[in-house]
Amino acid sequence: MNWIILVVAGLLEIVFASCLGKAKEATGSAAYWWYGGFFIAATLSMVLLLKATQSLPIGTAYAVWTGIGAVGTALMGIFVFKDPANFWRIFFLITLIGSIVGLKSVSH
Repeated sequence: MNWIILVVAGLLEIVFASCLGKAKEATGSAAYWWYGGFFIAATLSMVLLLKATQSLPIGTAYAVWTGIGAVGTALMGIFVFKDPANFWRIFFLITLIGSIVGLKSVSH
């Protein structure tokens, strides 16, 4: 169950990073709504990370949490914010995913 909590925490990291990107593009009061979304998602992400680390090793949990956030945010950047998607960027995203899976598989 704590792995599921950790994955949800990582997905919320993607949400809060995406809210920052949308807030940067927004004007007026719309930007404040995106900042509000950032605050809520960041808070929930941290609370779930805290819950997951009560039974998972902190080093593994933190690495998986940041890895999910990094890969997901990079993919959001490519698909939503039109960041470049060249060979090396995709290559290193794939190696990061492999590292996350590897950490999970060797954890107790």
